[in-house]
Amino acid sequence: MKFDYKLEKLLKRVEKPGRYIGGEINSALKDPAKVDVNIAFAFPDLYEIGMSYLGMQILYNVLNKKDNIYCQRVFAPAPDMEELMRQEGVPLFTLETKTPINEMDFVGFTLQYEMSYTTVLNMMDLGNIPLCSRDRGEDLPIIAAGGPCAYNPEPLADFIDIFVIGDGENALPDLLDKYAQCKKAGMSKIEFLKEACRMEGIYVPSFYEPEYNPDGTIKKICKLYDEAPASVLRAILPDTESADFPVNPLIPIIEAVHDRAVVETFRGCTRGCRFCQAGIIYRPVRERSKDTVIKLAKAQLANTGHDELSLLSLSTSDYSCFEELAGELIDYTKKENVSLSLPSLRIDKFAFDVLNKIQEYKKSGLTYAPEAGTQRLRDVINKGVTDDDIFNSIEQALILGWKHIKLYFMIGLPTETYDDLDGIADIAKRIIDLNYKINGPKGGRFNVTVSVSNFVPKADTPFQWAAQNTAAEFEEKHNYLARKLRIKGVTFNYHDNTTSAYEAVFARGDRRTGKLLLEAHKAGARLDGWTEYFRPDAWERAFEASGISRDFYTTRERTFDEVLPWDIIDCGVSKKYLINEAKKALDEKTTRDCRLGCTGCGINRYVKCSMDGALRGEAHTDNE
Repeated sequence: MKFDYKLEKLLKRVEKPGRYIGGEINSALKDPAKVDVNIAFAFPDLYEIGMSYLGMQILYNVLNKKDNIYCQRVFAPAPDMEELMRQEGVPLFTLETKTPINEMDFVGFTLQYEMSYTTVLNMMDLGNIPLCSRDRGEDLPIIAAGGPCAYNPEPLADFIDIFVIGDGENALPDLLDKYAQCKKAGMSKIEFLKEACRMEGIYVPSFYEPEYNPDGTIKKICKLYDEAPASVLRAILPDTESADFPVNPLIPIIEAVHDRAVVETFRGCTRGCRFCQAGIIYRPVRERSKDTVIKLAKAQLANTGHDELSLLSLSTSDYSCFEELAGELIDYTKKENVSLSLPSLRIDKFAFDVLNKIQEYKKSGLTYAPEAGTQRLRDVINKGVTDDDIFNSIEQALILGWKHIKLYFMIGLPTETYDDLDGIADIAKRIIDLNYKINGPKGGRFNVTVSVSNFVPKADTPFQWAAQNTAAEFEEKHNYLARKLRIKGVTFNYHDNTTSAYEAVFARGDRRTGKLLLEAHKAGARLDGWTEYFRPDAWERAFEASGISRDFYTTRERTFDEVLPWDIIDCGVSKKYLINEAKKALDEKTTRDCRLGCTGCGINRYVKCSMDGALRGEAHTDNE
C-alpha cells in the first residue's frame, strides 16, 4: 500500500488534519533529488505552536533561498494522529514532500523549552531513527539541534550528533554547505563531524566526555578528539540590519497561536535581569533601522494579507527610535485597517500615549511585570523598576480607562522571604484601592490578575549557581499567596510545581540526565508542555528507573568554582561577569542598563553593540 494512500486514510480520522497536509501559501517547492542537502526543520510541538515561531520562518527563508538546500518542516503529531501512525506503520514525514524523516540528510530540532525534550525523542522514534547517536549508521540522517536550550546541550548529548549554538542565519547554511562538500568528497559521517567542529558555533558532543568527582560533580571535561575546540563560542550575527528577513512567510493552513505579521526590531537586551537567560545569550543589542523595520512590515502585510502586525524584541520600547517608529506604524496600520501589537513595552508616559492611540476605542488588558513584590528583591534580580514606576504607570492606565491589569511575578527567587510575598499582595491591593480612588464605586467592573511563575535557574545567568525551591516550598508559597490575595477584584494564577522541577533538572543537567530522559520516553512521556498530555506518573517511573537524584540538580546550590556541564559552551559573556553579578545580587546592588555605559560583560570582545549609548562612558567599571 502506498505511503500517500495510507496518509490520506489517516487524515479522515483525526482532529485538525490541516496540521499534516502542508501546501501553505509561500511554502518552498523544490525537487529533493536536485539539491545537495535535504533538511527537515523539526519543531518538537504541535503545528499551531511551531508555525508561530519566528525563528523557523527566518531559517526556512534563509535556507530555501539557497539553490543547493531544501528545507522542509516537520512537527509533532497530536496523540490521535500518532496513535494511528503507529497502528498503520506510517513514519513521521515532512509537510512539503511527505518524505519520511529518516530519508533526509539532516533533521534539525529547535530547543525552545526543556519540557520539549521527550517530544524530540518521540519524533525520532516515530521517524524510525535510533535514539542514541552511537546506534545510527551512515544511512541515517545527522540529527542536529539549536535554540536557547542548546546553551546547555548535555542532557541531549547522547542523542544529538551536532549542536548549532547561537544565531543560525549564517551558521546553519554554512554548516549545510560544509556537509554538501564532505558528501561530494565521499567522506563518512565522523569525518564530516571532525570538519564541522572547527566551525563557529558548532558543538559535537561525541568529541567530549565528562569526568566526575566522587560527590557526583564534574571534575573536568575531557576531549576525545584532539582538534576539537576547548570551548565552543556561540555564532553571533554581526548585525541584523543587513540580515535577510522573511517578507513572504509561511501562512498557517489552520489557526496558529500567533497568526500575524511579525518584524524583529532588534535582537538582544541591555537591562541585565539576573534570572533572564535570553538577556545574556542574545547580547549584544543589534538594531534594524526604523526605515528597514517599516519596509519589512509593509512588505509582509502586503504579501500575506494578515490584518495584525506585531513588533518583536525582548523589550520593544527600548528600541532607540521607538517614538518615531510607533508613530509612523500607528498612522500606517490605521489607514490600512490593520491592528498593531506592541508587546514588551516599558510602561512610561510615551508608552501610554502609544497604547491609547492603538486602543483608542476599546482598551484590552494591560500587562506589567514587576517580577518581585518588594524593592529589595527587585534590586536583587536587577529589575530596575521602583514602586513609583509601578504605581505611577498604573495610575496613568486607570485614568486612561484600562479595566484589567495583569501582573507577572516570579517566586522562589534567591534571597526571597515571606515579606517579599506580602509585597505581591500589597501591590495588588494598592491597585484595587487606586482604581477606587480614581474611578469611584461607579467606575464599572475592574480586575487585577496576579500570575506567578516558579523560578528555574538557567545556564549562563548570574543565578545559574542558585538553589531552586522544593516542590513543597513552592506549594506552601502558592497557598500563602492564595490566602493573601483573597481580595475582591483580584484573580490569582500560578504555575505547576512539578514541571518546574523537571525544567530545572534539564536546564542545569549534565550528560547523565539523558538516562532520565530516555526512561521518561520509554514510559510514554511526550508533549510535556501541555497540561492535558503531561504524565507525572511516567516521570516518577523514569526517576526511579534511572536512579537520577532530582535534588542534586534542583535544590543544590553550586559553588563558583564548580565545573558546570555547559562550561564547554562560551555564550560570549564572561563567567567573571556572571559571578560578579551573582555577588552583587546577594549584596542587593544593581547594575545599570548598559545603554547608559558598558558594564563589562565581555561580549564586545566579539562584536560591538549597535547602540552608541552602550559604548559611552568608562567601560568595564562595574564588573572588572
